[in-house]
Amino acid sequence: MEIAIYLIGGLGMFLYGMNVMGDGLQKAAGDKLKKIIELLTTNRIMGVFVGTLVTAIIQSSSATTVMTIGFVNAGIMNLSQAVGIIMGANIGTTVTAQLVSFSIEKYAPITIGVGMVFWLFSKNRTVKNTSEILIGFGILFVGMNFMKAAAAPVSEMQSVHDAMLFLSKNPVLGILAGFLITGTIQSSSASIGILIVLASQGLLPITAALPILYGDNIGTCVTSLISTIGANRNSRRAAIMHLCFNIIGTILFITILSKPIIMIVQNLDPTNVPRQIANAHTLFNVVNVCILLPFSGYLVKLAYKLVPVVADEDDTSSTTKFLDERMLETPSIALSNTVDEIIRMASRSTRSLNYAYESLKNDGEINRKKAFDYEKIINKLQFDITNFLIKLTTRNLSENERIKSDVLFHIVNDIERVGDHAENIAEISDFVSEKNIKFSEEAIRELDNLFDIASKNFYDSITAIKLNDLDLANKVAIREKELNGLEKEFRKSHMDRLHDGKCSVEAGIYFLDIISNLERVSDHSKNIVDEVNRLKGNY
Repeated sequence: MEIAIYLIGGLGMFLYGMNVMGDGLQKAAGDKLKKIIELLTTNRIMGVFVGTLVTAIIQSSSATTVMTIGFVNAGIMNLSQAVGIIMGANIGTTVTAQLVSFSIEKYAPITIGVGMVFWLFSKNRTVKNTSEILIGFGILFVGMNFMKAAAAPVSEMQSVHDAMLFLSKNPVLGILAGFLITGTIQSSSASIGILIVLASQGLLPITAALPILYGDNIGTCVTSLISTIGANRNSRRAAIMHLCFNIIGTILFITILSKPIIMIVQNLDPTNVPRQIANAHTLFNVVNVCILLPFSGYLVKLAYKLVPVVADEDDTSSTTKFLDERMLETPSIALSNTVDEIIRMASRSTRSLNYAYESLKNDGEINRKKAFDYEKIINKLQFDITNFLIKLTTRNLSENERIKSDVLFHIVNDIERVGDHAENIAEISDFVSEKNIKFSEEAIRELDNLFDIASKNFYDSITAIKLNDLDLANKVAIREKELNGLEKEFRKSHMDRLHDGKCSVEAGIYFLDIISNLERVSDHSKNIVDEVNRLKGNY
């Protein structure tokens, strides 16, 4: 019982430490993670480098693969791009195994202590992120130490030695064992850590460890396969490519490359089995990528064979283009993609506003309908983006990321309100058309003037978000004051026209409603740039 408690507790600390360290690395990387992904081109070799680097940062090949599936599901990435990242993720995950194969547990309390001191007494964000990395690193090795303590008594059991000898002679069972362990705990790094613990106690020779190690690599595909439930068929193909890549690699190594890899790792570290396992893990993934990368196009074709195209296949079923819940595994990237989705939502509000005003000017039923249709899309996008942001705020975000998510909540609401005002103008257009009301030429010139400023303010406020441009934000604020002055001036000139009999009372009511809606559009634009200024002040 005591052995089980130590083993489970050690494994829990190992997983927690890896999670804390990965979160710290993500926070330290920040927006750079998004830039790393943007380096991706159709060049698959670049994709391998990107996948390796991202996985080394977030400390999870499963998270990288799930995130990639999210990109594919959102239509941001095609399968040819995804295959390189998935291959690179397998290389990146070997970093953790290399770390834990060194016997440096005695330094774990020091790294935790130093990390805690900096975390408690420093207010610098970079220092705090670095301290989280140190704390996670230390907890990870404390967990390893607990598992080694649990494995020590087991090493004296003859039945365990017999079981390991049996696995050495039955590689298929070893593969199955590795698959089940990783599929259960959802972490190939943790299962490799368990192998290294067993090897450090003399329980596991390299010949028995290799089949389990290969099974670990297949087991890590379980997470990505589960993540495709409810996703489109292209996402399933990405997960299938991941599975096929590891299965083909396992077959190659079991049948052809097993003896050469044993010879290489034993020559590198003749007496250190933990290091042999870590090196074998790295060699497996690097060599597998080198062999299969030239044939990655065939992996894509195989994925299409296993998940064929169907007649009613629709890869754009989601109303959002840049968001997918799988991206929540990497909060910094999810947050950056939320900005892209908000800009896309704003373009719908712009179109709705333009169509609404055009229908007013030219009495166009088609334009009114387009304005109303876009308003429905805007409302749905607001709901989806807000839900995504709520889920994102439950993740481990840095202070800057929390401020940014709060800013985005407000911006989404302002963009939606612009859509509401566009809908109001379209409704006024409908009333004006139905009652055959005509505005005077002077009133039309005034409306055109206000619309030009209001629509430009909204467009520039969104551009300011996109470019994080403070100068443009200040121009919006200046024009907002100008528009407020014009609105007062035009209300007065409207009253003069009423007194002179140049305008009907009913036309005047609608005129005032329109300029009020245009003024509110500009107000929301000013709200948006205020949030941009708030965000800039925190970076």
